[in-house]
Amino acid sequence: MRVNADFTKRVAVHFDEIEWVASPAAGVERKMLDRIGEEVARATTIVRFAPGSAFAAHTHDGGEEYLVLDGVFQDETGDFPVGSYVRNPPTSSHTPSAKEGATILVKLHQFDPEDRTQVRRSINGEGNMQLFKDAQEDVRVLTLGPGETVELDAAGGLELFIIEGSVQESSEDFAVWDWLRLPPGEKSSAQAGPSGARVWMKSGHLNQMI
Repeated sequence: MRVNADFTKRVAVHFDEIEWVASPAAGVERKMLDRIGEEVARATTIVRFAPGSAFAAHTHDGGEEYLVLDGVFQDETGDFPVGSYVRNPPTSSHTPSAKEGATILVKLHQFDPEDRTQVRRSINGEGNMQLFKDAQEDVRVLTLGPGETVELDAAGGLELFIIEGSVQESSEDFAVWDWLRLPPGEKSSAQAGPSGARVWMKSGHLNQMI
């Protein structure tokens, strides 16, 4: 399966314009943002867990990175409420579930194979936050005031996900849970809407895809 698999092109996905697709686990549905592979895949996905649903225990051969958008996500190590940002590196394993239901943005099989850094952070609160940074990538949350502009330098590629509010980029409007991917070498800018915006941004990580 290949979804938005040409990393030389700008891609915009609007949450309300794509359908939920059932996963092999009962009660778990997905909106695929990009994907290369079948059930074991390099993937960026919005995943919705119905109350009481779960995935079978599994190991993250290529790592897992997620942000909890709604509800409470869970595994053997505890509960992860809205605003939780988690990186589970290669070789880690867990059994994810959502007793009361949850929605997450998740990226799979996109880590450096040697990465063993586990991160558990909350993005709740005001201001900008750097969530993770190494030689290959930079992950952060930006809080933009009404009409504020942020430069998007995608020297190594860039992804933008709207957590709150709205932004405009290249004359295209992005609302809550919309996603934008810029290819390596592109430069752009995004302007927050009249109520401001909170965005998750990941950059520098796509050079190896082209």
